[in-house]
Amino acid sequence: MTDELRGLLRESAEAHLPDRARILARVGRGTAPRPRNRERVRVRVRALTWPKIALATLATAGTLTVSALMVVTTPHAPDPPRNPTAAAPSSVARPAAPVEGSRTENGPLWADGSVDPHSNTYWAQSNVTLKAREPLTSLVVELRIALTEGVRDTGSWRTRPAADFDLSARQEGGFLVYRWTLKPGRSVPSGEHVFAGQYDHAPGGRDAKDDTYRIDATAGAGAGAGAGAADGGASVWGGFA
Repeated sequence: MTDELRGLLRESAEAHLPDRARILARVGRGTAPRPRNRERVRVRVRALTWPKIALATLATAGTLTVSALMVVTTPHAPDPPRNPTAAAPSSVARPAAPVEGSRTENGPLWADGSVDPHSNTYWAQSNVTLKAREPLTSLVVELRIALTEGVRDTGSWRTRPAADFDLSARQEGGFLVYRWTLKPGRSVPSGEHVFAGQYDHAPGGRDAKDDTYRIDATAGAGAGAGAGAADGGASVWGGFA
């Protein structure tokens, strides 16, 4: 190759060198987003966003609807009874209170019925207190305890000597009946005397509203407990309410 040919080739190559400034300008124009492309991007974003928003809204509404239905349809358990510890009524028939009411004072007699303060939730003692203004030559004291649940005789006592009285304790007519009868030839001095019956009952206390007592007596030289007032006979009765 001659020197002349080499020079021609060099000149031709130099004439085809790339214009760096023009190339950079074209690259910049190619990478910049066109206005039409930007608008398409916005439209596409909106097209994708609204379905998602609609689906999210529907899902939320569905959740709220299901929750509301669950609240409405959830069965409500009945309220417990206000008093779950109250005892059931006793199955034992309770006799009615005496129709004759009460008479606590008559002639030489005065009487009162009371539940002893030492009674407790399982056991009780009912006291009949008698005040005699004159000596008594005959006397019958009867204490009637209604047969509520668990009532059972556990004993009795009196302030007068046991040898002066005949005592019976038995069930009759829906009652536990204690009866003290003064023996013939014995007497009861004037003053205060107590006759008491003792018994078990169902736990939890006991209502004595149906319990009663009665006392028949003769003062002085009367003919006996059944004698009339003119002969010194007198009777008193009452309850324990």
